[in-house]
Amino acid sequence: MRLSSLTLIGGLAAVPATAATVNVTIPRLSVAEYSKPYVAVYLEPAAGGPAKTVAIWYGLGKRDGENGTKWLTELRAWWRKGGRSLHLPADGVSSPTKAPGSYAIPLPADALSGGYQIVVEAAREHGGRELVTLPAKVGASASGKTELGAVTIR
Repeated sequence: MRLSSLTLIGGLAAVPATAATVNVTIPRLSVAEYSKPYVAVYLEPAAGGPAKTVAIWYGLGKRDGENGTKWLTELRAWWRKGGRSLHLPADGVSSPTKAPGSYAIPLPADALSGGYQIVVEAAREHGGRELVTLPAKVGASASGKTELGAVTIR
């Protein structure tokens, strides 16, 4: 008998063995003056209300002594929907900006409950700003045009 990804405990199904992730791709740009983008990944309630930040990549630990929060307002949608009230650095949420590549970000357990959409926003110095929104369900995918590449939920 083969068991699925659910573990049975006392006849009741427990939490799935693997949690859902949102996979975000930061594309490599062919721009001479390249800077890593600030990125916010957040859950936006379908019924409205403040956003729930899942990840925020910003200039954390800059060498010049600046804490990197100065430019977070460039992530305009995230900032307006709840970013301004987040106390940074936030454990498990804050991290430094990332180089081009694909990154898997774990989603909270309630993310796929049907009451949210997932938003990924990126802003880059001397670059543009981009927002990608997708439904909070496994298999959903979208793609940015410049600052973001593929965004998928697995």
